[in-house]
Amino acid sequence: MKVRAFALAFMVSVSAAASTIDIPEELQQCRSLSDREQRLACFDVLAFRHSPPRFAGRHGATTEAFVTTGPQRLRYQSDGAIFVMYLRDAEGAVLQNITLPGGGEDSYRIDKAGTYSLQVNGSETWRIWIDPP
Repeated sequence: MKVRAFALAFMVSVSAAASTIDIPEELQQCRSLSDREQRLACFDVLAFRHSPPRFAGRHGATTEAFVTTGPQRLRYQSDGAIFVMYLRDAEGAVLQNITLPGGGEDSYRIDKAGTYSLQVNGSETWRIWIDPP
């Protein structure tokens, strides 16, 4: 009986706490837009900005193969002074050598559908997204 009462009290306190969670200011701003298209575009930007990376690591790595069915954008961030990435085709041939000296964020457009992989060499942590063009 005491276990049930404790469980019920715990559930009530958790649900009460959940209802007081603050919605981040960015979401509030999108939510406040009255025009439906602008509101949707605002949420799309947030989803793009806050999506988890497809690949992440530290120092060197080769990614698993990924398939594109049309143009895609590789968006990449590096926290180190050195970041070199090779875009490879299905056979492993280097199609593009991409560098990001000094860290930060940049992107590269893959124009053709295909099977690709990435070889990454960095001096610190890095993240890579595969986004619509």
